[in-house]
Amino acid sequence: MLHCPRTIARTIAYSGLFLATGLCSALAADPTGDWKVADGVANIRVAQCNGSMWGAVAWEQRPGGKDIHNPDASKQTRPTLGMPILIDMKKKAGVDAWEGQVYNAKDGQFYSSTIKPTGTDQMEIQGCVLGFLCGGETWTRVAPPIPSSPANSMAKGAVKGTTPAQAKAGAPVSPKTTGSVNPAPKPAGQKQAAAPSGDVVGDICLLPDIARFAH
Repeated sequence: MLHCPRTIARTIAYSGLFLATGLCSALAADPTGDWKVADGVANIRVAQCNGSMWGAVAWEQRPGGKDIHNPDASKQTRPTLGMPILIDMKKKAGVDAWEGQVYNAKDGQFYSSTIKPTGTDQMEIQGCVLGFLCGGETWTRVAPPIPSSPANSMAKGAVKGTTPAQAKAGAPVSPKTTGSVNPAPKPAGQKQAAAPSGDVVGDICLLPDIARFAH
């Protein structure tokens, strides 16, 4: 049975079963949010960035990991925390599924992949082999869906690597290091938005390795 959050169920109870079913189905089909991989070694944050779904490592069981298997030697020292895992995934016509690529940090390779929410708290990922993300495993939701990033509305015409505030203000941007998990600093006089407690990744649409493609 599809689980609909209790507060939402109460809110829509007076609108009838049809509306309740429709809203719960919409929630079930939302792949955004934080998901724990099957063996619990990492959480992947999925967000919509300029029309595509992207996913990045938002938490890891063993901190300090590096992308040591990347065939690009310049990336072998980048942190796995904040590293893109789901790449430019597009909605499949007629079904609640998205397809694109998955990066397998176990062998440094990209594979064709599909993600498909199977309820409000589970999502299936299929398409690759040989790694902890592969083999048709099921991820479990650990954080609620994420509203569309403010970065999306500023993507067109924005300088690569800018924050939405910088793009709007036309402020200069300092170069960012590939693999960094922190957004670029705000212009002078503006406060840097604080990430949630314990969250060092924040909005994945602003991560350099995603922003340079998604924007």
